[in-house]
Amino acid sequence: MGYSEKLNQVVKKRGEKDTTLSTRIHHNKKASIGIGSLIIFIAMIIVAGIAASVILQTMNTLQQQAMNTGKETLRDISGGVEVTHVSGYVSNSKITQIAIFITPIVASEDIDLTYTYVSLSDSSKKVILSYDNTCFSSSVNNGLFGTLNASNLTATEYGVMVIRDTDNSCTASSPTINENDLVVLLVNTTQCFSGINTRTQVFGTVNPEYGITGVISFTTPTAFVETIVDLQP
Repeated sequence: MGYSEKLNQVVKKRGEKDTTLSTRIHHNKKASIGIGSLIIFIAMIIVAGIAASVILQTMNTLQQQAMNTGKETLRDISGGVEVTHVSGYVSNSKITQIAIFITPIVASEDIDLTYTYVSLSDSSKKVILSYDNTCFSSSVNNGLFGTLNASNLTATEYGVMVIRDTDNSCTASSPTINENDLVVLLVNTTQCFSGINTRTQVFGTVNPEYGITGVISFTTPTAFVETIVDLQP
């Protein structure tokens, strides 16, 4: 075999090796691209799953918040108290006590008087009163203004007398009233305003923890003839 023939064989073998190497590199590139695509696809699935989870969690939170808001709104518009009557006790030509009759409005949830405050003004001064659990009576056994000792009440407190409580839910430690109950809030107006004179405009509200407030609004008579006077309605 001549020199030229040997040279041709060597070149041919090198060409075959280069072709094989190129093929291998091409296949490896395809494999790398495939694995990369698979990783990207898996990553997209994971991201989509996380996003879906966040969206579902957000939707559940918003739904719960909407339900709670709906319940609170319904409670606020369907609950509350009504002032049915206000009477006053006259001593030394002034009203020294007032009795505010209240009842829950129809379909109202229970009203806890512990969290109910009274706002009252005689047009010159305004006071805020809360429940005094030491001034409570489960009945009006000695008259409207004789059952409780009003002198124990300060300018920031009111007492409670129960007139009607069918389920006995209103007690000194837990003064809760519900539908058809009727109670009296007793206020010492001597402590609050040094008494209320004739021709005086008085206004205020009974504010439960939630719901509609009861309205107090009256003007005292031009003269006090009786010891007990009807002021509202």
